[in-house]
Amino acid sequence: MKTWLSRFYAHLMKQWSWWVLIPLALLIRALVYFPDQVEVYYSTRFFPAFSAVQRFLFGWLPISVGDLLYAFLLLALIYQIAQLVYGLIRKRSTRKVLAELSQRIIFLLLLAYVGFNICWGLNYSRPSLSTKMGLTIQTPEAAELDTLAVDLLARLEEYAPLSTPAQRDSFNRKKRLFQTAADGYRNYKGGKIAVSYTRSSIKPSLYSYPGNYLGFQGYYNPFSGEAQVNTTIPRFLEPFVTAHEIAHQLGYAREQEANFIAVLVCDQSAEPAFRYSMYLDLFLYTLGEIAIQDTAQAKRYKQQAPQQVQDDIAAYGKFIRQHRNPIERGIMWLYGEFLRANNQPNGKFTYNEVVSWVIAYRRTFGRTSLI
Repeated sequence: MKTWLSRFYAHLMKQWSWWVLIPLALLIRALVYFPDQVEVYYSTRFFPAFSAVQRFLFGWLPISVGDLLYAFLLLALIYQIAQLVYGLIRKRSTRKVLAELSQRIIFLLLLAYVGFNICWGLNYSRPSLSTKMGLTIQTPEAAELDTLAVDLLARLEEYAPLSTPAQRDSFNRKKRLFQTAADGYRNYKGGKIAVSYTRSSIKPSLYSYPGNYLGFQGYYNPFSGEAQVNTTIPRFLEPFVTAHEIAHQLGYAREQEANFIAVLVCDQSAEPAFRYSMYLDLFLYTLGEIAIQDTAQAKRYKQQAPQQVQDDIAAYGKFIRQHRNPIERGIMWLYGEFLRANNQPNGKFTYNEVVSWVIAYRRTFGRTSLI
């Protein structure tokens, strides 16, 4: 007797489904070569309306719909593997079993690819935000990195006393953390970009603890429109991570662009913890870029940081070491390949490019325009 899942697959995989999915997949692939059309018809028209509807439908729910969907898909995958093993044990035709399984896997991958791109992924093919903002992104010079590091040290010196343990503990209620992040976007007055954010949908990830061992701090679920935050990471990281995920919700898919949007918004935040979180994160990225050219100089800047900053950096390093494992390295490698396949040739190092963006912005609009 067929299970309900088998009947579901049989209904889903009608011949007409293939005739719909395959042309859509080919069209999506072709749109990579037409970024201006993607920007006009998808990123600035279809996606904002579609994502607003997603947030309206699921944002009010206390639990993550997207995480439940991922759990269902994992169970479905396990079921398919069990069916394969069962068929082989019962000595059914190995060729028939493998053919059925292969067909189902190909169909599901095709469905996921089309669904992912319609719901959000086509934003990877829009023109770079730097073009819209008139920024020239290039490898920063050593003097520019030094200037940025000095300015960040001054900001950290100013905001470290304001980001106290008691103040951070106020974000134990994640609703306040998420509301403050959403308010930061709504109150942003930069004028250089559009960051209209209505009907927020930001939630703690149901997989926060296992996520520590997989290497993620947050993610955007394109199928439900929810911004997911790993709420078990060190408290001082949470504000910037939340701001980063909201940027993804607004259609800024590339990681360096989401980081840069989060920098712009947090730099104007009225909440000291958000400024401190951003300055600390950007300081670490900057030290990484300086270390490529001069490790001794990077070490000196780190030693010049306020004691609280040094303590937080040490706590972050300890957190990473405690959760490091071979599976995480494999997952991060796969994630890096995913980024490369989506217009981010530097893979995981795409996040670090935010330093070049900040410097390009300051070069264009003045040193005091940011940070």
